[in-house]
Amino acid sequence: MNALVVTLAQINLTVGAISKNTQQVIDIIAAQTDADVIVFPELTITGYPPEDLLLRHDLYHHVQAALARIAAAATQAAVIIGYPERADGVLYNSAAVLYQGQVLANYRKQRLPQYGVFDEQRYFSPGAQPCSLEFRGHRIGLLICEDIWHAPPLAALSDLHVDWVVVINASPFERNKRSQRLQMLQQRSSECQRPLLYLNLVGGQDELVFDGRSMVLDGKGNIAAELPHVEQSICSLRVAKSGEVSWLAGAQVAPQSSELSEIHAALVLSIRDYVRKNGFKQVALGLSGGIDSALTLALAVEAVGAANVHAVMMPFHYTSSISIDDAQAQAQRLGVHYSCVPIAPIYDSLVTQLAPLMNGDNNPITDQNLQARSRGVVIMALSNNTGALVLTTGNKSELAVGYCTLYGDMCGGFAPLKDVPKMLVFELVRFCNRASEVIPARVISRPPSAELAPGQTDQDNLPEYAVLDDIVERYVERDQSAADIVAAGFTQQQVQQVIRLIDLSEYKRRQGAVGPKITARNFAKDRRYPITNHYRYELERQLANEAQDEKN
Repeated sequence: MNALVVTLAQINLTVGAISKNTQQVIDIIAAQTDADVIVFPELTITGYPPEDLLLRHDLYHHVQAALARIAAAATQAAVIIGYPERADGVLYNSAAVLYQGQVLANYRKQRLPQYGVFDEQRYFSPGAQPCSLEFRGHRIGLLICEDIWHAPPLAALSDLHVDWVVVINASPFERNKRSQRLQMLQQRSSECQRPLLYLNLVGGQDELVFDGRSMVLDGKGNIAAELPHVEQSICSLRVAKSGEVSWLAGAQVAPQSSELSEIHAALVLSIRDYVRKNGFKQVALGLSGGIDSALTLALAVEAVGAANVHAVMMPFHYTSSISIDDAQAQAQRLGVHYSCVPIAPIYDSLVTQLAPLMNGDNNPITDQNLQARSRGVVIMALSNNTGALVLTTGNKSELAVGYCTLYGDMCGGFAPLKDVPKMLVFELVRFCNRASEVIPARVISRPPSAELAPGQTDQDNLPEYAVLDDIVERYVERDQSAADIVAAGFTQQQVQQVIRLIDLSEYKRRQGAVGPKITARNFAKDRRYPITNHYRYELERQLANEAQDEKN
């Protein structure tokens, strides 16, 4: 045959749901009656990343049973599918080619990522050999995810004279990820001069969002097809031995969207999948009248529907009437269930009960934390009573410097904005308002404030958010030294303050809710800093010495 029909299944899987994932695969196989080859993502059988599930010996009985079911269902087309393989006591991240009850080929991933959110060397051993197979007159090469980011695995396939290459992936989303992938794929395409079929997973898994955006490049490096961002999609193409690729059912070059649109969609998907995959039906959140909770509410409504969202305003003596009005206005516009529960009686009761412990001291931090923790009691009681998942509303900038209260506003099970810097929060709110004013304009224009004290604003104790976000990005995401950041134009005082707060707040972040990664480095798997950490003293000494040298 001169050309084969290849179906790419960009699907949403659930980690550990082996039976469910397998049935989804079998249903797709049954529907693709014209396909010669059907391709599924990396570790489809278990979902990605299965983490320490891979250490369970009983897992592999279920995996083998799933592979047997899929092989039996592959009567008309060869199925390329990712799975964890255990052979002679060694684990591999593998891809099997299944057809008419048989395994035609088996490939073991050669390059195992051990950086950022990836921890594959904890579980898997690397494969040592390239893999290709002859099927219906075509020689097909196989690679898995990280393999394609390095030249040698593809070069080895070129030496085997493959006609085209299938790459199955579980590549998580972050800002600008599509451009990084495309640049890399075009470079590899120019090296091998063969079509590359790059299939990615889609869906939310704890702190990861898999965005899809699967791509097919023809033998000349042109994008022949691209699947949508954060959406399930099944497409078919005709791939010729000559390298030509033509569209069939479902294939397209997905329209390009803005960076804000992609981030927004990824955040919505992360909420929806965390709620759905963990068995929740409703979400609840504290709605303060501020910008962070306003954005969280708008995202939640898109993710699970207004009928499944409960917003609670919890005013205190320092809560302005503007905040109460704006919170109620947004709740009404979005049609969510709304409650207003003043916390003063709870706070007053706590103050009375705690008076013997306080010895007459009136510490303002204690006072402010009692307010936040009173709100935490209310929202967690609602969660216990209704079964709703509580969404926390803090952003990355606040979490970076500890501008949050343990067992207060940090109470909850999922943190949608955990990796969203404050300035990006403003941009996303404006994006949400692009068609109509979902979030009251006054929420955007008012100075940010936790309203824990009279006339308080965030900038009373912090640099302007534009400055803060820049320093956080340099120190957290780029690993720049304090001296480098000062040299970039920030004052020594600003840099010392922010770095000190970032390091001191690690213990808070370690106890916070999980949230989706959207930047180059998030506060979780990406960045694993010790809580007991005196390295900041070395940085402070270095800055002080450099400042003294300048004076001399």
